[in-house]
Amino acid sequence: MSIPNAWGTPYGDPPPAKALRPRRLWYVVAALLGVVLAGAGITLIVLTVRDTVKSVDTTHTFTSGAQRTFSFTEGRTRTIYVSQSAYGHVDCRVPRALADAVVQPSGSFRVTLGSRTWERVFEFTPRTTGDYPVVCTSDIPAADFALGDQPHVGGMVGGILAAIGCFIAAAVAVPVICIVTAVRRGRHRRRLMTPPPAPVWGPPPC
Repeated sequence: MSIPNAWGTPYGDPPPAKALRPRRLWYVVAALLGVVLAGAGITLIVLTVRDTVKSVDTTHTFTSGAQRTFSFTEGRTRTIYVSQSAYGHVDCRVPRALADAVVQPSGSFRVTLGSRTWERVFEFTPRTTGDYPVVCTSDIPAADFALGDQPHVGGMVGGILAAIGCFIAAAVAVPVICIVTAVRRGRHRRRLMTPPPAPVWGPPPC
């Protein structure tokens, strides 16, 4: 036998799901939040990889000992990459009118595109705008060279860390929201099913 409840649900009977709070809509919110965070992480990784790949212009390569002319913009630092089957001494030259000299970067940076790995070997900053030749040689006869932009290592690392942060946030936020919602709905269900205490009557009037 159930006891009438002033809120609309008899005590002792399981309350309908729509009467429980918080509503089941929070499960949907958790799922959507997980999808958004995971999608943001994937997008950050894709953009980071795309920018890294674009840093090497593999459509305009030149072989060891060959000369190739490129267009340069004043103040825009350019990077020379080499792809070779083994380690070999590399040397590159540009006209003095373009830059005083090419310099070796302080750190190593490699990009793998398909079956080839391109390694950053030199950098230089043009002091004028125009078309100028570039000549590179290597101890490895089959070495290929390519020109590219200066890689933004800090931005690449930041993009990867931000993507990892999105995945971690999704892995933590979704279960927490679901657990909190389930616990609170369980408490609300027990509260609705618990009968009220018996009224306490005061002393009879004098």
